[in-house]
Amino acid sequence: MINFNKTPLIAAIVQDYKTREVLMLAYMDKESYNLTLEKGETYFYSRSRKKLWHKGETSGCVQKVKGIYLDCDGDALLILVEQSGAACHTGEFSCFFNEIIPYSSQKNIIETICGRILSRVKNPIKNSYTNYLLSEGIDKICKKVGEESSEIIIAAKNENKNDLICEICDLTYHILVLMQNKDISLNDINTKLQERYCFEGNKKEERK
Repeated sequence: MINFNKTPLIAAIVQDYKTREVLMLAYMDKESYNLTLEKGETYFYSRSRKKLWHKGETSGCVQKVKGIYLDCDGDALLILVEQSGAACHTGEFSCFFNEIIPYSSQKNIIETICGRILSRVKNPIKNSYTNYLLSEGIDKICKKVGEESSEIIIAAKNENKNDLICEICDLTYHILVLMQNKDISLNDINTKLQERYCFEGNKKEERK
């Protein structure tokens, strides 16, 4: 457990519980840690102001705690939260938006897009297509999913690989918007896919 007598301040890494995007780094003392456990919202110790700090107390951008994990050395916390509004005082969803060495990976692009969609939900941007779809609601989103599905069929029949790739990308994006509208996470999809395809001994699913 945490020994605050030995380590008066402990680093707290805050992560969005759905997308796993790192939102911020702050510090906790014994008082802020106990209040976080008691209240279910994040409290920190402000090193610059040298006082207790309830995240969102002035901005309204509170963080609802979904899970807390302590590292192996007992001197750092990982806190999973439901972020209301922006985590960063600049208005950005995450404090980590200044690129030094940009990282790009095909493996995490879906998670990146989900994070961007969630960011648009919490911080709407004028003329954003994502915000337009979400504001129009389920009928408009479903219409776009249907249109993109039809365009995939046409591209496949025309045997134009590049067009087909582009249409699959368009459908993927609109499905992710639909998932956000219906509060379905990538974890929900991963879990179901594992149930269907990765469960040893499931003969029915092994045929797929």
